[in-house]
Amino acid sequence: MAGPTTAERGARQQESSGPPLVRRLRSPRLRTIIILTIVLILLGTGVGWLLYGSQWTRVERVTVSGTRVLTPAQVREAADVPVGAPLISVDTDRIEARLRRKLLRIDAIQVVRSWPHGIGLKVTERTPVLLVEKGAEFVEVDDEGVRFATVSEAPKGVPLLELTVSRSGSAAPSHRRFGESRLVREAVRVAGAVPPAVARETRIVKVRSYDDISLELSGGRTVAWGSSEKGRAKARTLTALMKAAPGARHFDVSVPTAPASAGS
Repeated sequence: MAGPTTAERGARQQESSGPPLVRRLRSPRLRTIIILTIVLILLGTGVGWLLYGSQWTRVERVTVSGTRVLTPAQVREAADVPVGAPLISVDTDRIEARLRRKLLRIDAIQVVRSWPHGIGLKVTERTPVLLVEKGAEFVEVDDEGVRFATVSEAPKGVPLLELTVSRSGSAAPSHRRFGESRLVREAVRVAGAVPPAVARETRIVKVRSYDDISLELSGGRTVAWGSSEKGRAKARTLTALMKAAPGARHFDVSVPTAPASAGS
């Protein structure tokens, strides 16, 4: 009896193995990959709905911390956080830029998400180190020379800045070379270098030129500081000079290696 023909053997083999797709689906590894893919798609869809479509993760409150002069209400108004929007969609960088632009008193600001319903605004305000008198008001200047606010009452313990730079005469070259903004920054550097005990007694920081900065202290005492250079050395010298001549009225540390005092 003759055996099966080649065509018959091919037909039986195809029946036993089934269609190609069915054969591939019989692979355990492939089935696992397909199931995991479906699960990930479902999870991604669910997370997307939770973050953007659900009422559970929307902005309901805005908290403010770190203010001293500013009020929380002022900060919230300037921040203009979109209450009711999905928390994930809030542009924290834009809020930060808006606060810096609208409230110059802010030195640093952190805008953080507080899940599931809050936005936190952590404020660091600028601290005035000098005041510029402007009519009946005072302009506050921080330790970077930034004029950031105008107030009607001078903060206690902050000295006045007097710019008496002449646009003509011997002081003219200094004014042309450095400009008022640079001279203000130099005064700020001097104010920051003054010893704490002297800083508490400083009433006025007077700037005539880049290298002619002086201090007026309580009780009519004065200090010729010179430029802002060698601030630490000048501070040490002034402290020693005041201890050595406690009754003196005038001190000169413009050259810290050759200090002088006078008056009694």
